Amino acid sequence: MKPVFLLIAALFVGHIKRVYAQSDVSVKYAATITAEELKQHLMFIASDSCQGRETGTIGQVRAQEYIQNEFGNCGLQAPVNGSFLQQVDLSREDFLQSKIVLGDTAFNFIQDFYFFWLENRNSSVFADNVFLGYGINHDAYSDYQKAEVEGKAVWILSGEPKNSKGNYILSGNDENSDWAEDISIKYDEAVRNGASALVVVNMDYRMYISRVRNYLQKPGLKLNINRDLGETGKGEIPLLYVSPMMANYMLYGEANKWGSVNDIAAFIAKKEKPVSFEFNLGWTFTPMVKGESLNSPNILGYLEGTDKKDELLVITAHYDHVGMNGKDIFNGADDDGSGTVTVLELAEAFSLAAREGNRPRRSILFMTVTGEEKGLLGSEWYTEYPIFPLEKTIANLNIDMIGRVDEKHGDNERYIYLIGSDKLSTELHAISEKANATYAGLELDYTYNDPNDPNRFYYRSDHYNFAKNNIPVIFYFSGVHEDYHKPTDTPEKIRYPKMAEIGKLIFHTAWELANRDERIAVDVENEFK
Repeated sequence: MKPVFLLIAALFVGHIKRVYAQSDVSVKYAATITAEELKQHLMFIASDSCQGRETGTIGQVRAQEYIQNEFGNCGLQAPVNGSFLQQVDLSREDFLQSKIVLGDTAFNFIQDFYFFWLENRNSSVFADNVFLGYGINHDAYSDYQKAEVEGKAVWILSGEPKNSKGNYILSGNDENSDWAEDISIKYDEAVRNGASALVVVNMDYRMYISRVRNYLQKPGLKLNINRDLGETGKGEIPLLYVSPMMANYMLYGEANKWGSVNDIAAFIAKKEKPVSFEFNLGWTFTPMVKGESLNSPNILGYLEGTDKKDELLVITAHYDHVGMNGKDIFNGADDDGSGTVTVLELAEAFSLAAREGNRPRRSILFMTVTGEEKGLLGSEWYTEYPIFPLEKTIANLNIDMIGRVDEKHGDNERYIYLIGSDKLSTELHAISEKANATYAGLELDYTYNDPNDPNRFYYRSDHYNFAKNNIPVIFYFSGVHEDYHKPTDTPEKIRYPKMAEIGKLIFHTAWELANRDERIAVDVENEFK
């Protein structure tokens, strides 16, 4: 514990910094970000009339019209050939009739198996198969050690193995690892070893399906672009999830001397060693895609800078949400109405500064993106088809869910999770810290910035597509709460003064990025290269 005099000194220094900051011209414009105006915007964006703002629906169009009108009222430029709208070319796809067929037996989507995305929509036949335990390749336990998977469909169990004492083999205790939490690790390992498909036996199939059934029954969306699959080849092979009942049917045969998938899991736990075997099984996977084209726009408002106007700061939030389920409206007040209306307030503050002779040196693009809930689609489209050169884009500040308080922080509103600030630029991180110390005095929580964070929030919002392109990012986030993705995420539960304080922190960070002499350096190796 610090001595009392040190605590008093620290408080005094913090007070002096804030008093000094009051003389900064930026403080005047940050003060225009108010709880009252945020609430006024959100009462429309998260109203029932917007019907949950699902991508491509009339409810999203209503929100779009509101946002572009606000950009126009601020005096922002319409940078897409005179329009505020960048149309995103999408296909709506329905997979409900998809089948897996073995001989005369057909397995049905949702009832027996499911998947979330596919790059190849054609029917595929898989004759060579290998059962590969849990699909793990780790020093403490490896299913790949004695198995050959090249050209084969790889069948694995979900999760990771436990020993006879109930502890996880990889850790030796009751803590599971990323191999259980993040399916992309198993997927990438299968791709690296040349698998033709990855089939995951979801050991909690019925319980999981009960949670995601409504999502799976809705049509999915796909960008009509050729994706860059990268070195891992992600997207090249199907990733399918099957029920234990279906797996037992498919695995039955002489090659499988261990019994059911539950028997295999028990054997691995008892012996603490992998189980693998090859089996010949000619099965056909037919997605049966039924789809239609649609357009849904990103909304872009542009504020031109002065002497460094060719360089660009991008400030984003996603304005889509998950729509309706029957009569239930998922208003999405926090996710991400809170980020959307904060972008509107930031646009208004910077526009006022420009009109009063304090135009930023660098240009700023305020962008609310579509299709985040469908797979970060709008931000991916923008980074594939940027309106302004990505090499001239200095940073992305992304705002997604800043209107509530999570369980960890209780009644403490004066915090914000920051994610990604140091992933590509140490300067960006330092600027963010200084802006907070000088102007805001919030608790900056970096819990989810940990590369080992099992939630993987760094990969789950729109900043991710900028980071992949070597553009430094900060993701502002208040955490998940009990109303996340539920009809109960409504405007009256939002803590507007909290949002306003976070908005001011973002403003001061953006002000420094837009007005400093030198562009921030990218001085940390990009993990996506």
